[in-house]
Amino acid sequence: MNTIQFRTGFPRRPLNHLCFLAWLGSVVLLAISAAPAAAQDWFRTGTGLGVEKARVAVADFAPRSPSAQPLANIFSDVVRGDLEYSGILEVVSKSFYPTQVPSVPSELKHAAWSDPPASAHLVAFGNLAASGNDLAIEAWLYDVRNPSAPAVLGKVYRGEVTDAQIRRFAHQFADEIISRLSGGLPGVASTRIAFVSTRSGNKEIWVMDYDGSTQRPLTSLHSIALTPRWSPDTSRIAFTCYAPAGGFTSAQICIYSLETGKLVTFPRWRGTNSSPSLSPDGSQIMFMSSMHGDPELFVCDPNGGHLKRITYSAGVDTSPAWNPKTGQQVAFVSDRGGIPQLYIMNADGSNAEKLDLADMGYVIDPAWSPNGQLLAFSWRRPDGNYDMYVMDVATRQLVQLTRDAGRNERPSWAPDGRHIVFESTRSGTRQIWTMLADGTQARQLTSQGQNESPNWSSK
Repeated sequence: MNTIQFRTGFPRRPLNHLCFLAWLGSVVLLAISAAPAAAQDWFRTGTGLGVEKARVAVADFAPRSPSAQPLANIFSDVVRGDLEYSGILEVVSKSFYPTQVPSVPSELKHAAWSDPPASAHLVAFGNLAASGNDLAIEAWLYDVRNPSAPAVLGKVYRGEVTDAQIRRFAHQFADEIISRLSGGLPGVASTRIAFVSTRSGNKEIWVMDYDGSTQRPLTSLHSIALTPRWSPDTSRIAFTCYAPAGGFTSAQICIYSLETGKLVTFPRWRGTNSSPSLSPDGSQIMFMSSMHGDPELFVCDPNGGHLKRITYSAGVDTSPAWNPKTGQQVAFVSDRGGIPQLYIMNADGSNAEKLDLADMGYVIDPAWSPNGQLLAFSWRRPDGNYDMYVMDVATRQLVQLTRDAGRNERPSWAPDGRHIVFESTRSGTRQIWTMLADGTQARQLTSQGQNESPNWSSK
């Protein structure tokens, strides 16, 4: 399978009406306003609330044969859904589309799409052909307010005729559109989410597309698996497993290879070993271990060698999270002060500092944003609710993302910095949800069994 690009880039003439492009380019992973702002304005600028967004229409892709109609529908619907949830675009409702839908550029009537009621800035369209097991999709994105401009984007996708392959191509096309319209920042439609599910009878590691489709199990340990974490290259997942060690079963660090579909050989240590976190360059794994008595943080290389203790404190140190931008800073949770609180330190354990909050309560599950500026975490305040918060580490400004809707825990950022995945009991059972990083557009991804501990892949 391969993709062939036959037109790329913006039209030679400036897209004058898309003045928001300058803003989109500055959105890079939730930029923080330097000036003091009321309420959450400093945070809302990152997801573009209050700023004009591009209006994009996604025409139904034309089937080249009647049998290809269901396949074309899948492609169109997936692209449309991906763009709707991007956080930076406004997708035009199909009820406003003109009756004639283009399948190739020569059929595109620019004014029919740019004039009311569609009032679109850009239109995505194309066609799909399926012959035997051979699939071919032609897809374009045009600026309909500049009729003389060439295609903003044009792609040909070729592969096998399967629903899964069509979905992958649709995700790729949507990501290309997002990248073109956001100054090169890629979309997340092709990313995946690892999580823990009980639907097979035990807590196993599962994986799904970012939108909740194609959910499937990875492990079959018939035991307990917890806290999955992707490697930076997405080839492996480290997690907490309960496996035999020294004649008894205890929490250990396990590594699953998506390339081989098997567990990778990894050392077993005494005591409880859990909450693995991989460094941004993939060269180290940090985890909690009670091998010497007190639960502390340790690091080792990806194969378990060169083990080194990092923290030395009375109490439990756990849930390490590497700063993905610098690789030199780690957030973690410690009860060294009496109750679980949020701390940051250098990756070698030096300069540990508590991140004070304005109220008491338990703080758990820290997760860095991709730009290394923000920390998302779950905070159980004295009123007893577990809710999601985001802190700007430099200024200590704080935003509450969820409010009194069940227990909300285990945040993980999408690589675009515009989305967060988390677990919540708001629907009555523990399930996986996503939302925009300002707390809006919450969507439930799982429904079968109990599902928890989501972790978003980096690509």
